[in-house]
Amino acid sequence: MFTSSTQIRVRYADTDKMGVVYHSNYINYFEVARTESIRDLGFTYAAMESMGIIMPVIEVHCKYLRPATYDDLITVTANLHELPEGHRITFYQEAFNEKGAVLAKGHVVLYFMEAHTMKRAVMPGQLRERLEPYFTDIIK
Repeated sequence: MFTSSTQIRVRYADTDKMGVVYHSNYINYFEVARTESIRDLGFTYAAMESMGIIMPVIEVHCKYLRPATYDDLITVTANLHELPEGHRITFYQEAFNEKGAVLAKGHVVLYFMEAHTMKRAVMPGQLRERLEPYFTDIIK
């Protein structure tokens, strides 16, 4: 399993009139964590795009459990439970407060697509090579 975590400080602009993080901002936090997880592998979305591959989000699920407020330092994880095969990749994500309590959790499904044709593609080989060591017990 591949696991990555990123810390994010809640900005005032992220909160609503009730003083808590507005629900849609967790989707942004999940995106930051996914982007950083790819960077942790020594790869970037920019590198992937230069290869002509994009990763649009096709599904998002988020369950909200506890509020975060202005200036909280939250940790957001991005986990892959399996090595992606084909054109889909699913990140399982959670946001935690400084005490380790889960604030929100969910999953995000993305497609690998050719940027110019918008047709499905497979994961770039360079990204696959970087992920494979996390799944050696599964790879035959």
